[in-house]
Amino acid sequence: MRLAFMGTPPFAAKALEALIGAGHEIAAVYSQPPRPAGRGHKLVPSAVQKLAESQGFIVRTPAKLKAAEEQELFAALNLDLAVVAAYGLILPQAILDAPRLGCLNIHASLLPRWRGAAPIQRAILAGDTETGVTIMRMDAGLDTGPMLLKQAVPIGRWTTTSMLTDLLADIGSELVVEAISRLEQGKLPDVPQPKEGITYAAKLDRTEGQIDWCLPAAELDRRVRALNPWPGTFFTIGGERIKLLEASVSVGEGPAGNMLYPAEDGNPIVACGTGALKLITLQRPSRSGQDGASFLRGFALPPGTQLGNA
Repeated sequence: MRLAFMGTPPFAAKALEALIGAGHEIAAVYSQPPRPAGRGHKLVPSAVQKLAESQGFIVRTPAKLKAAEEQELFAALNLDLAVVAAYGLILPQAILDAPRLGCLNIHASLLPRWRGAAPIQRAILAGDTETGVTIMRMDAGLDTGPMLLKQAVPIGRWTTTSMLTDLLADIGSELVVEAISRLEQGKLPDVPQPKEGITYAAKLDRTEGQIDWCLPAAELDRRVRALNPWPGTFFTIGGERIKLLEASVSVGEGPAGNMLYPAEDGNPIVACGTGALKLITLQRPSRSGQDGASFLRGFALPPGTQLGNA
């Protein structure tokens, strides 16, 4: 088929790789404009743009798709289909209507659960035991279109957003290739989303990484895993902002935020609103992450020390 691909992060680049490998004609690739990064604030292209340019494809990076000129350029591609994955821009109706078979989206949840911007993180935060990928046909709503294919995966005890993103990227890239093949054969009917079980995955905010020790340890454990790598979780002590990169639920009790005795492996344990949290990997400003036992050797936190929330 003659396709346009629309995506931005590495999650989307995996799908573009799969479509190239499947032999589809990529008429154009759309991605978010390059963003400033690093100390020099040099403009850096997205993972999708880098891959597309390395393969010699036409790459377009409009800031918006509302302009009539952009919509006319898209329509002039004479597409069979557009594939969208974590693109980051809303598609106007004129864009949705332009390809002969419409636009497919690779969505990282089992719709209708977790429609919206941060489905992977919200699934972990909520304590879901499974999530997955849905290939859906896009309409004007927010992830409301009919479903074509789904595949579920478990969310394990140690699953982080980074791990789950990589896994779902692999699954999504395989599913979209299968979906297109079955669409070509006319063997993939649309399935409306159920009206029950709808939830919304709000965009992450940097302030969500601030640890509130009054929360249950199980909830803080999920927060550490869900907000890895961005925005990350943190607390303060002695005027320093300490990042908490890895943790686990432990045994212990005391005033929320109070340091308890270290675990047998030397990692610090902190009392929470309910239960306690073992701090497995921590990072001081401008330093590398280190295990909790090593952290304590360089930053004394005797039992009874009160950790800050901000």
